[in-house]
Amino acid sequence: MTNQDQIKQNQAMDDNTPSETTVHIVFEPVGRRGEVPASVSLLEAARRLGVELTSICGGVGICGRCKVRVVSGQVSELTVPEREALSQQELEQNFRLACMAYPLSNCQISVPSESLSTPMRTQVEGMEEAETAIAPPVRTLAVALDPPSLDRPLADAENLLQVVNRSCDTPADSIDLGVLQELPHQLRAWDWRCQAHIRGNEIVAVTPVGAPPLGLAVDLGSTKIAGYLVDLYSGHMLAAQGITNPQTSYGEDIVSRITYAERNSGGAHRLQQVVVEGINQLIGELCAKAGTDRQHILEVVIVGNTAMHHLLLRLPTHQLARSPFIPAVVSDLDIRARDIGLAVAPGAHLYIPPNIAGYVGADHVAVLIATAQAWSESTTLVIDIGTNTEISLITPEGAITSLSCASGPAFEGYHIKYGVRATTGAIERVQITPDRVFYKTIDDATPVGICGSGILDAVAQLRLAGVLGENGTFQRDSHPHLHRVDNQWEFILAERNEYVITVTQQDVREIQLAKAAIQTGIEVLLRENRVSADQIAKVLLAGAFGSYIDIGNAVAIGMLPALPLERFSQIGNAAGVGARQLLLSEPLRKTAQALRSRVHFIELAPYPGFGKIFARNCRLSPH
Repeated sequence: MTNQDQIKQNQAMDDNTPSETTVHIVFEPVGRRGEVPASVSLLEAARRLGVELTSICGGVGICGRCKVRVVSGQVSELTVPEREALSQQELEQNFRLACMAYPLSNCQISVPSESLSTPMRTQVEGMEEAETAIAPPVRTLAVALDPPSLDRPLADAENLLQVVNRSCDTPADSIDLGVLQELPHQLRAWDWRCQAHIRGNEIVAVTPVGAPPLGLAVDLGSTKIAGYLVDLYSGHMLAAQGITNPQTSYGEDIVSRITYAERNSGGAHRLQQVVVEGINQLIGELCAKAGTDRQHILEVVIVGNTAMHHLLLRLPTHQLARSPFIPAVVSDLDIRARDIGLAVAPGAHLYIPPNIAGYVGADHVAVLIATAQAWSESTTLVIDIGTNTEISLITPEGAITSLSCASGPAFEGYHIKYGVRATTGAIERVQITPDRVFYKTIDDATPVGICGSGILDAVAQLRLAGVLGENGTFQRDSHPHLHRVDNQWEFILAERNEYVITVTQQDVREIQLAKAAIQTGIEVLLRENRVSADQIAKVLLAGAFGSYIDIGNAVAIGMLPALPLERFSQIGNAAGVGARQLLLSEPLRKTAQALRSRVHFIELAPYPGFGKIFARNCRLSPH
């Protein structure tokens, strides 16, 4: 009889029975904790405490996806399924399968990000953020003014400047026009007491005493926009929120949006307008979450790829879509936020970090800033996976080589027959055995489609199960779930009454093209730097998709180098982390400029032999 069988036998009673033994479980880094019956597995304990662990097989120890590490406390003995699913290194580090392990005492459990479902990963992404020395470009001074009188008829602006300059080492010599337009009303409403916020030599905002000075960091992705509301002086993040980029209705990828801007009268204006409306909506939601006012946002940082950068600023994009793919500007920009329509404090500034090239933008600079401590001393690949994937190879000598590859919208669920975004009911994990299919949906809901991580899993698992050949074609009679539909092979993943979700031959082709683009980019970077794959000490996977994929499956089909899994780290929205760091540190903005000047950029399409390398990398096989 196994240890957990003994527990169940000795404690076989209803969970609500008052006398049942309970234990206190802490799940980190998600911060969930509480009492659970000692008769339940760690997987069930996680569910009861609101931690969504990935479990494709339903908790029977087959899929091996619910890995956790026991930091402290006693759990049941190792089982045979665990010894088969876990590596020797994982066993030595106290990793267990949550479905097979039962608590024998109070426990602290560490959950690796790859064991979390997509929504739970979103909550903790960027959790390894390095500390930033806080030095924002805006300084705040609380002041009390003497009201004007007939004996002292001093104008409100001069009154404020005189008081500020008596208390400030660096004098302010001007007040933003937007601030001046509201100043007389505000001073009288606040009984001549206020906070003056000074940037350089200018007062850019006036707020009530006690209102926290806030900053906004935005990662402007082609598919999603992530916003972070931050206290500029403490560095604390007050709220975070993500929305779909409203430009997606005008084109799934950046090239189609550039085409829309060119071919439609007022197209560029419309694309700029909808994205600013989206950001303003996001600002409202963030402020509502934090219980604050958008007028308290004094500084904004936005990062995005070069095309998103140009569309946001209404810069010409025609030249971006044509060789040699020249940006209008690559240097960083510091402008008034109101100049592009952002609804924040009237005098707030918008800082946009430098771009690297036509298809490697300020978002990748932010990723490099956020990960600098991780890549500073070893050969490292930094990969930000999305519709457009940016990759940098950094050597121990400090050389940085970057490129971008058009991985396409398949990883977002586009161009996939039953593709959907990572939303409730989306199949996000797949495992295929010779006669069965296991899958996990987001929120464990009824399947409605398959998202990017799910389709990648499915293709890799089909290849590993022998259902797909190396060239990506379905192998006849290779699995009971493979059927002929309208003269084409389709593999059934999920079936609910008359509703069927399948993987088609065209779906496989889309993933082959996407993975080949990334694989080719990595291969070119290695060639250019005369580095072999086994010399790579770290692979940092950033971006929403990079954070959710199953690394083992990505390696199995050749999308990522065949390296030990411990060399890979899924680091979440590193562009968002970098944007927050740049928001809080004016000196770091100079670092971003210097970093950009160190980068050697490679244009992938004209690279010698690119076509042959890409065609070879369409095969579903490891590097």
